[in-house]
Amino acid sequence: MSAILITSVVTGLFCAGFAVVVDVVTDALAMWMAIALAFASGFLGSLFAQLVLKRKT
Repeated sequence: MSAILITSVVTGLFCAGFAVVVDVVTDALAMWMAIALAFASGFLGSLFAQLVLKRKT
């Protein structure tokens, strides 16, 4: 279970970094909101995918 969480956190951090770049290019959202949404999206998406794939294998 810890490997899944580590991978999810790394994915979330990558998405948060990407959100910083997007925020610099577009000022559509507040910086903290863009980072939080990107992290949550990456973390939950990765966690869901890993859990689904683990059950099928």
